[in-house]
Amino acid sequence: MATIQKPPFILVDGSSYLFRAFHGLPPLTNSKGQDTGAIYGVINMLRSLIKQYNPSNIAVVFDAKGKTFRDDIYKEYKANRPPMPEELGSQIKPLHEIIRAMGLPIIVEEGVEADDVIGTLARIATEKGIDTVISTGDKDMAQLVNKHITLINTMTNQVMDVDGVKEKFGIPPELVIDFLALKGDKVDNIPGVPGVGDKSAQALLNGIGGIDEIYNNLDKIADLSFRGSKSMAAKMQEHEEQARLSYELATIKCDVDMEFCPETLVPTEQDNGKLEILFTEYEFKRWLNEVSSQAAAEESEEATTTAPAQKIDNSEYETIFDKDSLSSWLNALKEAPLFAFDTETTSLNYMEAELVGISVCAEPGKAAYIPVAHDYPGAPEQLDRDWVLEQFKPLLEDPEVKKVGQHIKYDKNVLANYGINLQGIAFDTMLESYVLNSTASRHDMDTLALAHLDHKTIHFEDIAGKGAKQLTFNQIDLDQAAPYAAEDADITLRLHQVLWEKLNKEDKLKSILLDVEVPLASVLSRMEQLGVYIDSQRLGQHSQDLAKRIDELEKTVHEEAGEPFNLGSTKQLQQVLFEKLELPVIKKTPKGAPSTSEEVLQELALEYPIPKMIMEYRGLTKLKNTYTDKLPKMICHRTGRVHTSYHQAVTATGRLSSTEPNLQNIPIRNEEGRRVRQAFVPRDGYKIVAADYSQIELRIMAHLSQDKGLLDAFSQGKDIHRATAAEVFDQKLDDVTAEQRRSAKAINFGLIYGMSAFGLSKQLNIPRNEAQEYMDLYFERYPGVLKYMDDTRALAKEKGYVETVFGRRLYLPDIKASNGARRKGAERAAINAPMQGTAADIIKMAMIKVDEWIQSNSNDDIYMMMQVHDELVFEIKEDQVDAASEKIVSLMENAATLSVPLDVEAGQGKNWDEAH
Repeated sequence: MATIQKPPFILVDGSSYLFRAFHGLPPLTNSKGQDTGAIYGVINMLRSLIKQYNPSNIAVVFDAKGKTFRDDIYKEYKANRPPMPEELGSQIKPLHEIIRAMGLPIIVEEGVEADDVIGTLARIATEKGIDTVISTGDKDMAQLVNKHITLINTMTNQVMDVDGVKEKFGIPPELVIDFLALKGDKVDNIPGVPGVGDKSAQALLNGIGGIDEIYNNLDKIADLSFRGSKSMAAKMQEHEEQARLSYELATIKCDVDMEFCPETLVPTEQDNGKLEILFTEYEFKRWLNEVSSQAAAEESEEATTTAPAQKIDNSEYETIFDKDSLSSWLNALKEAPLFAFDTETTSLNYMEAELVGISVCAEPGKAAYIPVAHDYPGAPEQLDRDWVLEQFKPLLEDPEVKKVGQHIKYDKNVLANYGINLQGIAFDTMLESYVLNSTASRHDMDTLALAHLDHKTIHFEDIAGKGAKQLTFNQIDLDQAAPYAAEDADITLRLHQVLWEKLNKEDKLKSILLDVEVPLASVLSRMEQLGVYIDSQRLGQHSQDLAKRIDELEKTVHEEAGEPFNLGSTKQLQQVLFEKLELPVIKKTPKGAPSTSEEVLQELALEYPIPKMIMEYRGLTKLKNTYTDKLPKMICHRTGRVHTSYHQAVTATGRLSSTEPNLQNIPIRNEEGRRVRQAFVPRDGYKIVAADYSQIELRIMAHLSQDKGLLDAFSQGKDIHRATAAEVFDQKLDDVTAEQRRSAKAINFGLIYGMSAFGLSKQLNIPRNEAQEYMDLYFERYPGVLKYMDDTRALAKEKGYVETVFGRRLYLPDIKASNGARRKGAERAAINAPMQGTAADIIKMAMIKVDEWIQSNSNDDIYMMMQVHDELVFEIKEDQVDAASEKIVSLMENAATLSVPLDVEAGQGKNWDEAH
């Protein structure tokens, strides 16, 4: 057997590893039911390989999604292969995350297979005299073997050099392609030559030579001593085209154009903190133990110097049962420069949550829990809740006493239910993490504690259980509840110290946190507590109308299809559309079935009636289930209003999102969606006012690009789409047609989202070359925009992030990805994020200014009620509407200063739809 002396360059066939691990190992899942067997198998093989060779240069190569050049050559290539099982597909993304965290370079190149990337890199290495080991289970790779290239099968630990290939295949490596071409390959659906098997292929190749030699010497085949040699020449002649096609399909491409070379593919230091999070998530306990002891040390030097060095324990946590102890703690909190505060409640719904206890921490390691409503059998006597809140109220409402919390907006809402206005919110660790890096990880306490403090917190499920039998906090024994609650406060204070040290060195990020996100939390809390009136009778009638229309659509579709079927069943819809009606298959799912996605149905709807009706059916069903049926059930019995939750730390760009209900997704472009908005109404004697930023992202584009044409158009108050059309189509402003304006609008907004000529052509339903001409003309007229886009892409690659006008960062981990689709996606995000993020910053700053004005008036005439995209919605007393609208418009337009004016349009009405 061949041996290897520490090769400097190792190429791992990740796709081969993946499939072998999936099919060769028993199924494995974690406690959440996530499939993890393939991840475990691949990582196990990689760890074994690295331990054996300790490579100085390495790359792990995976197949990209989608077709390759071989599919263009032969449509039946790999057609025999079943679609990737969902339980395998779900493991690819986490597997890649773990490999990257291990510090190993990953390569995924579109349009070719992993074999081709490996072949190219191995060829380059060979030309440079670098010995290479390819770790794979793929027999096709044997064609690459030479004196510099060796294969290793990690599962069997078998090494194959030139002699090993001869032993296995009975031919030298340089004839392996010919061998595969002659006998074919059922797995890859390479046809080969009918009647040629292993022995006859070996006899042909060893007796005559490669395929070219064989076809030049067909008369010599009969003289070879293998069974069927006499009739083989005729078969070879009959199937020559098939043999040569098979040769082309079996040949590993060794000239892939890519940016990698062996010398630059070096392993980096593994990210033990990230690995700890991932190994915890997927429950690889043995590996978790290995990295957990190193995780804190592997954080950046900055983090390790600020994170507590001692092990976190709960030996000095207190549970407060008597008034004297509480009084002592209140004095300590009042004197502290900053203290952490947290509530324990019965529900995540802030309008329904009842206070069960309070936890506080004024110094790392010293925390207290004050239980007030644990009511399980045998629970010890606790301090009276009302009395405790009365003692806490002056401290909590004092704006000079500084507090920090983790998602403290929730605690502010809970306290508001008890008549306490929490003030003095100085920091929020969730928001600190989000401002530092919105995309790095989740921003919950458990994740942050593990990442920044190397500490695994007590999880709620650990003390409350899971599923339907999960206890509410008041039912949990204090022996378990108190350490959990006190730890929350302790960890919050410790996290703040670590995160603030980082933020305090970045002036712009510090400003985003202190001037925008933290004050906004209180603004959002007031909006959440206010809620919005819903006309449930109007929605009830809407639901009945929708049900009738949905029923009509279902019957019409059944008539068109010629049979009844479940419109909500993807499988039945596929059968009707693509098997029975034989509509063209535009796109396939990962499992190989015809897709019935919205995008596909939109395209089919241009020519066929059923897809159009299915789209309408889906839209109306979603509207009914999500809004008209659900909203009335969400009305709070105490207030008679619906109370959404706004989320500050979810989107990558800084935009707010909302849930229960999601206000951002109520349709506005169709009548049925607008009817939902008509059910959002004010209290008696008030009106709804909606104030909306006009074309804010295009204005931000003008500011960022400093393009003279755009700046002039906005400064002069021109219709930007008409102005763009005049430039692109070389028309006078007054001569621009409605169609030209529509095209210009598509270009304007398309560029913001990085739309390609292909995307524009689909949107405008014009040829691709025509769409490209439009874009070329646009960039000719607005060269500053093109320069901004080019400069932003370059800067993103250099820094790894982009910034808004005000300094908010969006990190782009895929900006240097070898996978073209991921890289281009990151480039599109690099262009769009500064605009979308700046728009988010501006409306947040506007909300703070408007809220300050409303609070300073201290009356019940004006309420800020909702925020949706670039729009603020108010409830204003009828006799105040005009004056208040004028003030709101002024505050919003002056929330920030750009190179072009901000424009706000305000409307009013007896419901949200009228006001918009």
